[in-house]
Amino acid sequence: MKLFSDNKHQSIAEASRDADRLAQAPIAFQAVRLLWKKGILKALADSSHKGGSTIAELEQATGVSNYGLTVLLEAGLSENVVKVSEDRFRLTKVGFIILNDKTFHINFDFTHDVCYQAMFHLEEAIDKGEPSGLKVFGEWPTIYRALTSLPEPARTSWFAFDHHYSDSAFAEALEIVFGEEHSPRTLVDIGGNTGKWSLRCTNFNKDVRVTIADLPEQLKVAEENIRAAGQSERVDFFPIDLLDASASLPKDRDAVWMSQFLCCFSEQEIVSILTRAKDALKPDGTMFIMDTFWDHQDLEVSAHCLIMTSLYFTCLANGNSRMYDGKTMTRLIEEAGLELVQEHRKLGLSHSLLVCRKKQA
Repeated sequence: MKLFSDNKHQSIAEASRDADRLAQAPIAFQAVRLLWKKGILKALADSSHKGGSTIAELEQATGVSNYGLTVLLEAGLSENVVKVSEDRFRLTKVGFIILNDKTFHINFDFTHDVCYQAMFHLEEAIDKGEPSGLKVFGEWPTIYRALTSLPEPARTSWFAFDHHYSDSAFAEALEIVFGEEHSPRTLVDIGGNTGKWSLRCTNFNKDVRVTIADLPEQLKVAEENIRAAGQSERVDFFPIDLLDASASLPKDRDAVWMSQFLCCFSEQEIVSILTRAKDALKPDGTMFIMDTFWDHQDLEVSAHCLIMTSLYFTCLANGNSRMYDGKTMTRLIEEAGLELVQEHRKLGLSHSLLVCRKKQA
């Protein structure tokens, strides 16, 4: 399936329009954000029964000035967020989605609270190969060292974005990981973050014992969550910086799990991590890699969102990783001495689950 059209029948006028929209996109983004955050779209939805609202009525309903409403609503007209007839403004379908869609809200907040100011430094990040945009929040080598210290609302928006996508696929993934074909008794959760997956495992399977391997800063958060859930007897914690190529993982495990993790590393680093993760497995052990590969998407909008998220990794996360395509990840898996034995697509919102084993000699 071809995700992106080549627009070969697009006119010069249409191409010019699209190009100019890109030139104005940051301005439009902020205008639409204020239409949403200041309650203007909500007020329009509430007045839909009477054919919308005038600017004067919106001024009363929202407390935004006549001038502010005028410039924001005119921007909304240009972006097809609102429409107007006889001085009464109403929501379009786009406006309805902006007001009501949870995924849009999470994406929008992540872009504004985490990425927006940082993207001013994208060129520097590209030139240096380091996350130059992270300096808008403080001095850290990568965002992963900063997560527990990010200022609000960036911290909340980051975790909401991260969990929204992975959590949507967990239920289906659990059925695969703990199905009759695999059903591990010991599992290493690499990059376990706040411990959500590990808790899902111990709640789903009464026999599994999980080890969370992550940075010490992240393990503190995970350990608090595991303790609060009463699962400390079945979850261990293994501090590790996987950027250290000499750092080894716990050995002799039935399974290794990585969710939305390998996209946080360069290709060379991924091969190093996969090689060490392979060494953590028993001879017949299984490695599960769940991630969002942009070429595995059915919808162009999904692929677009993932590709744009690559620039977050470039500018903020670490300066050298991206949202990978499935073909590249399969190649890296093979370079690490593993073979892809199963592939499950369309888990949750946009995930694929790759099932790997040690390559046989």
